[in-house]
Amino acid sequence: MPGYEELVRMIQQGNYTETQDLAKALLDEGKSPVEIIEKGIVVALDIVGKQFSAGECYIPEMLVAARASQKGLDILNPLLVKMDYKPRGKVVIGTVSGDLHDIGKNIVAMMLKGTGFHVIDLGFDVAPEKFVKALEIEKTQILAMSCLLTTTMISMENAMDALRKAGLYGGVKVMIGGPPTTDDFAKEIGADFRGKDAYEAVEQAKRFVS
Repeated sequence: MPGYEELVRMIQQGNYTETQDLAKALLDEGKSPVEIIEKGIVVALDIVGKQFSAGECYIPEMLVAARASQKGLDILNPLLVKMDYKPRGKVVIGTVSGDLHDIGKNIVAMMLKGTGFHVIDLGFDVAPEKFVKALEIEKTQILAMSCLLTTTMISMENAMDALRKAGLYGGVKVMIGGPPTTDDFAKEIGADFRGKDAYEAVEQAKRFVS
């Protein structure tokens, strides 16, 4: 009989087909979508995230696990909608203007989805005005911005200025991330948190909405 340990293992291995098959089998056994997420997907992503933070696995392993978890969610999400399931919270996420790199952002977005957040992913090269518009429309609690290039860090500062001009600053928690960012830079521009990796970002997002 399929179990959660097997589902966790398949997600860690990045086995998309088996992840979906196990999710379906657990549903057929009468398990609820919420339970499958909490005891399977969330557990798997937590393990992989901790391993990444400890230097025990790398971006490719983390990415395939996140993608496998998304395949499982593709099976479960329609059922959650029918149940009128309330997400843990809402996050607007994007790579800032001038930066076309999105692997790190994609991993964070998928891990947030896997832990129960509703994620509005704006993609890459996102202008400050686009962040503001999304926040106004979606009424989210968290804005997450990413960059890979030192030259695009200024775009994070510009986005923070846009939040202030729109009257949104202080009403939404702001997380930033990416190799060139630092805790001091986050404080300098007025962000609430700087995540050194995807696991830390997801854990902080949980704390923001707890």
